[in-house]
Amino acid sequence: MSTISTAQAYKHCQKVTASHYENFPVASVLLPKKLRKPVSVIYTFARLCDDYADEGKLSAQERYRLLDEAKNNLLDAANNKAHQDPLYVALADTLQLHPGLTNQLLKLLEAFNQDVEKNRYNSFGEVIDYCKHSANPIGHMLLVLFKADSQKNIAFSDAVCSALQIINFLQDIQSDYLQRNRIYMPADEMDSYQLTETDFGQGTQAAKLSAFMDFQIQRAFKLLQSGAPLGLALKGRVGLELRMVILGGWMILKKLNDSKGEISIQTRLEKKDWLWIISRALSSRFIIYLKKLSPISTAS
Repeated sequence: MSTISTAQAYKHCQKVTASHYENFPVASVLLPKKLRKPVSVIYTFARLCDDYADEGKLSAQERYRLLDEAKNNLLDAANNKAHQDPLYVALADTLQLHPGLTNQLLKLLEAFNQDVEKNRYNSFGEVIDYCKHSANPIGHMLLVLFKADSQKNIAFSDAVCSALQIINFLQDIQSDYLQRNRIYMPADEMDSYQLTETDFGQGTQAAKLSAFMDFQIQRAFKLLQSGAPLGLALKGRVGLELRMVILGGWMILKKLNDSKGEISIQTRLEKKDWLWIISRALSSRFIIYLKKLSPISTAS
């Protein structure tokens, strides 16, 4: 039997969630109180497994071992088996209340395992397939928690989540390559712009990088925009948080666009950005804002 209470376990997950920077609000006060705890558990599990796949100087074998351990702990939590780790104490409680989350968490683990074994992508189709496991399950789980998982909403969510994942790839192109020897940009598209891996590492070929980034930014924006109606389909505070997430993605794209292909800069959201995001998210005309504020082409 665990010596950690469920309340303590949830508090641990909420603390972990609050301690990490993200481009979008996670389990924030905007969410209804009853949803903040399960969202923080999902985030903490995903954050832990992402670190297993990415961080430190572990061997591939050790990363696989840690991810297998996380999978076994997840399945134990789904079966409500006792655990001493506060994450899995909270996860067990969450999965008893929301058993439909288990399969989506298993999909996330597939993506983390893929990160260990695959570090290059030949086409955009391969990148989107990765997003189906790394990002889209997050949206599915949130819709289950919000009791809004209709097929239409799931389609909108997939577009938003895939776009946000691609935006993350775009802002981390150089660090992914230099620190993790990983490139999520499609190789066939790099070839079409006559770019090499070295160009990502050194930031050379400025004009070609600018054109390449413009193409990637515009496509990510269109994908984000296609899922934006979900921000109005979901009502109340849940809808407000989602609108902030979508506008946060747009703001990162704008910062990338403004950099003219300079991939070494940091594109974190600042206080003034959040003030803009909140003001637009509060408006029922937020999709019109999104359409009007399409990133300006860097190709000119």
